[in-house]
Amino acid sequence: MKALVLTSKEDGVVFNPDYPKPAAGSGEVLVKVKAAALNHRDVWITKGMYAGIKYPTILGSDGVGEVVAVGEGVDDALIGQEVILNPNVGWGDNPRHQLRSYSILGLPKDGTLAEYVVVDADRVRAKPGHLLIEQAAALPLAGMTAYRALFGRAGLQPHEKVLISGVGGGVALFALQFAVACGAQVFVTSGSEDKISRAIAMGAKAGANYKEEGWQKAFAKAHGEMDVIIDSAGGNGFAALVDLVAFGGRIAFYGGGQGNINNLNPQKLFWKQASILGSTMGSDQEFSAMVDFVEKHQIVPVVDSVYTLVNGKAAFEHMANGAQFGKIVVSIA
Repeated sequence: MKALVLTSKEDGVVFNPDYPKPAAGSGEVLVKVKAAALNHRDVWITKGMYAGIKYPTILGSDGVGEVVAVGEGVDDALIGQEVILNPNVGWGDNPRHQLRSYSILGLPKDGTLAEYVVVDADRVRAKPGHLLIEQAAALPLAGMTAYRALFGRAGLQPHEKVLISGVGGGVALFALQFAVACGAQVFVTSGSEDKISRAIAMGAKAGANYKEEGWQKAFAKAHGEMDVIIDSAGGNGFAALVDLVAFGGRIAFYGGGQGNINNLNPQKLFWKQASILGSTMGSDQEFSAMVDFVEKHQIVPVVDSVYTLVNGKAAFEHMANGAQFGKIVVSIA
């Protein structure tokens, strides 16, 4: 089968037209992939910035396709169904956190950047009918991450004000769409005025450019403090978010792209009775609830660009540049 294979840290991903095709084992299904989507996790793995990297590996945690074969013990009524994939592997029974053995589709188990992928039968869910193939491929990992951060961890309520940092990335855009859909007042930050304008067109009330010195002061004067803040950056800019969080507010963060938080003021946090909440991925129940939410509100994922599998290396380069607005999708047709 055709696949985009991570061969080494030096070579990165390489198109392979003759990679061994997998077969469904007991309790598994074989899915013919129609489209997959990239996540920052995939880029970090290619750079060696992830635990447990092995070569060769097919990356990709997001995918949509058709079930073409089933293993022993699986209802063959699944054959022919168009499905999206739950990228969780072994979350466990505790909704509060994953097991230590938890992993994500695409490492160590081969992922979706190939013509075929094998997953456990309970990892497939019918594709939302209102979504095109490329849109559905963009949904699973980023959608689930945003849903847990917003609702599972921060407990966002419809009347509250929420600030989403770094809008333009996949998770941040889903957080924007979900928060707007639930009736919250949504604000954003970005280092790009164009991305802020596009976020406002999607329902955000206003935005701020975090590259401007002291931006949080002008923002607080104009819009007040935030009940919920969703962040993926961390780093020294995190202090500005602490300044903006309201009494009883919650800051949920799902990434640390800007590194360690070195200037946190504990007095501001305890005086405000504020909470800092780490969040990553989501439970199987949250994945299901997220897809239900998307179907109920007819939410359409934002797709930045679509690449072919043979040009998949360019898709990785595009994501590494950080200029995208929405998800980067790879068509496997």
